[in-house]
Amino acid sequence: MKYLAAVLLILLALLQYRLWFGDGGMREVQRLRAEIARQKAENETLRERNRTLAAEVQDLKKGTTAIEERARTDLGMIGPRETFFQVVTPRDAPKSDGEQNAERVAQGRSAGE
Repeated sequence: MKYLAAVLLILLALLQYRLWFGDGGMREVQRLRAEIARQKAENETLRERNRTLAAEVQDLKKGTTAIEERARTDLGMIGPRETFFQVVTPRDAPKSDGEQNAERVAQGRSAGE
């Protein structure tokens, strides 16, 4: 009877080892579950992107408003009887020689301090 109990105990230990650490064991199941969750999240992101693109395609097929908007933003289209104004901020404006020299002097002082 002792030998039978010992054999059964060893067999149980081997089966438990295989369950937890072997191929198809619990570690692999958890890894696969995490991979499935990641893939589902990525699929949902791609599904949303596809919906957005499909709506944009439909809009481009049916309406001229979307085409005109695209032409304005991407190609710089200006419609008839429209006037184009380009506003240049002082930061973007070219600097005079005096301003450039003053800026160099200011940078030299702050670097020396």
